[in-house]
Amino acid sequence: MRTLGQIINVLETVAPLHLQESYDNSGLLYGNPEMKIHLAIIALDLTHDVMNEAMEMGANMIIVHHPPVFKAMKRFVHQDPTSQLIITAIRKDIAIYSCHTNLDNVLWGVNGEIARRIGLQNVRVLSPMSNTHQKLVTFVPHEQLSQVQNAIFEAGAGAIGNYNECSFTSTGNGTFKALPGADPFVGEQGIRHTEPETKLEMIFPVHLKNDIIRALELSHPYETVAFDIMNLENHFNELGAGIIGDLLEPVEGKTFLENIKTIFSTGVIRYSGAIEKTIQKVAICGGSGKALINNALKHKADVFLTADLGYHDFFLPENRMLLADMGHYESEQFTSDLLVSILNEKIPNFAVLKSGINTNPVNYHT
Repeated sequence: MRTLGQIINVLETVAPLHLQESYDNSGLLYGNPEMKIHLAIIALDLTHDVMNEAMEMGANMIIVHHPPVFKAMKRFVHQDPTSQLIITAIRKDIAIYSCHTNLDNVLWGVNGEIARRIGLQNVRVLSPMSNTHQKLVTFVPHEQLSQVQNAIFEAGAGAIGNYNECSFTSTGNGTFKALPGADPFVGEQGIRHTEPETKLEMIFPVHLKNDIIRALELSHPYETVAFDIMNLENHFNELGAGIIGDLLEPVEGKTFLENIKTIFSTGVIRYSGAIEKTIQKVAICGGSGKALINNALKHKADVFLTADLGYHDFFLPENRMLLADMGHYESEQFTSDLLVSILNEKIPNFAVLKSGINTNPVNYHT
């Protein structure tokens, strides 16, 4: 049995909350981080059927992709369906947690799961985010470099793509004068001291800033640690919206869409563009992805697969790209499997189950 806080820590390590879009409401919606969780249910949406399923199974945590409370609510009344769900959760003390656009905006998240099931190779983010990382610069006596370096690495700094423990060092001399009341590691009060030092630089995700600074201060020998934090405009291909990748072998457009219908069990796929087009470079965005149409065109994708497209959106690609709408639920349906897999891997022996409820509100008449 694990605490709610431990489970949240795993989820937010995989998909940090600061990566969610500004309009979103991911994170803990109800629950005490200290409460013990004996069974968690994972679903795409929180519905009355999912809530009933959780209560019948004795679950005291529900993890959903779509947050049930999306916009600010001024009152909770029984006549409102969302209010009813939250009132029930509070009465039964069932924690509610949402992992939404923060899971969309990591390469290994919702879109990564779609890409894996399609069989895409060489995947990278379609629209990389900016302002996701900062750089730490500090100055360390030569002999203490390894202990400081290791502590900051352990806190999560120095990861770039498929590499970690990345840093840069250069040597020089630092000067300081210890004033009355100081307890200097080297040198004496009232006398300017020159110390050979190593300049240490490494990048880190912005959400780890406090952890990085704490690790630096605890591991550094100086009473007062000198350091700089710099904002970076770099784009990192692991963080951002959508994914683009390549099929192992090119296929005709019609064959591609038939494969998608089979893999995702969708009743219908709406599309525009030349269906006879050969498909190899594939852009995808689970859920509503109309904002990324131009990104897909810029990357010369043969097809952009997404959902929630409007009538006028289908005019945009003309014949330059096949544009396909597979349905919102259909595109994100495997998110529950992804979250179950993550928790099973990161927290062995923790009871987590995928909901058996199909929450798709859309039906197809064929």
